[in-house]
Amino acid sequence: MPLHEIGILATMGFLGGVINALVGGGTFFTFPILLALGLPPVVANATNTVALWPGIVMSARAYILELRAVREKLPARCAVAIVGGAIGAILLLASGNEFFNVLIPWLIGIATLLFVFSNGIVRQISKLSTGTNAALVPGLGLAFAVYGGYFGAGVGILLMAALTLAGESDTQISNAQKNLLSTLINGTAVIIFVFQGVVIWSYALVVMAGAIPGGYFGARAARALPKKWLRICVISVGTALTIIYFQRVYFP
Repeated sequence: MPLHEIGILATMGFLGGVINALVGGGTFFTFPILLALGLPPVVANATNTVALWPGIVMSARAYILELRAVREKLPARCAVAIVGGAIGAILLLASGNEFFNVLIPWLIGIATLLFVFSNGIVRQISKLSTGTNAALVPGLGLAFAVYGGYFGAGVGILLMAALTLAGESDTQISNAQKNLLSTLINGTAVIIFVFQGVVIWSYALVVMAGAIPGGYFGARAARALPKKWLRICVISVGTALTIIYFQRVYFP
């Protein structure tokens, strides 16, 4: 692999790890690079998931103390995350490159819209009666976990919305759970992708080398960095990628 490609992949990995820890959306920085370097869509997505996963683990580890307050709720939520992540990963492998390639602009577009309206989504859901809607929470959690195993960009926002609906009001505790559940969703997908042999390790390890310190730095800096500008950056990148991939797929 040329030196300049190593530098680009490691840099995007670091940015992806930081962004994932702070606001989510690190996939916007890493997945397109892997596609641009010639990896088939399904392979690029699987490789990207493996590469970013250790950074997500580091983010979850930084919030380990906050999880103690909700430890009795975690087993059921973790089980849903694992099952959903497995289903999503299997669906990705079954869909094939051609079908997944057609979905890419839609997936990136939906993820971008989630970022644009994330605050409003969580705010509106917080107004719902958690007692009345308690039955919806496991189903929504499973659906969001399936999406996370399949593609994953923006899944943190969906998980935060589900946790809010479940009655979680403390932002830091919700963020801790979101990071843990994201770790399990992606970790399950990672196991499946690795055993199915769809990961290009030379690319994954370089991105991973940047994502691990990026995830740790992002989690530590979560209370200091201006999230407003980070959100604007992620939304801008997501919007540009949506336009680019719609043009490539539907108007070549």
